[in-house]
Amino acid sequence: MIDALVNWFTVDHVWVAIGFLGQGFFFSRFLVQWWASERARRSVVPIAFWYFSIGGGVVLLAYSIYKMDPVFIMGQGLGLVVYFRNLYLIFVEHAAALQENPEPPEAQS
Repeated sequence: MIDALVNWFTVDHVWVAIGFLGQGFFFSRFLVQWWASERARRSVVPIAFWYFSIGGGVVLLAYSIYKMDPVFIMGQGLGLVVYFRNLYLIFVEHAAALQENPEPPEAQS
């Protein structure tokens, strides 16, 4: 029985699992955003959203390269540019805020 399972399990099956993993990361970003918005009682995009976007985008890009799907490759590749750019802008904004006010919020009271 195990031999039949091992013989059935191919490299393509591994890549399908990788594709589902990427979709899981990508779907998780919506859950994180929804949860953060519900907690804040307004629409917010937490930084974790961008990390899940990058994680899912990288895994799905690898999957699409394996599948040699140019539409999927372009979509994920260009999406990654946007995700990294947004993360960069967040870090630049945080660095500027730290230069304006270097004290941590706890020490300001």
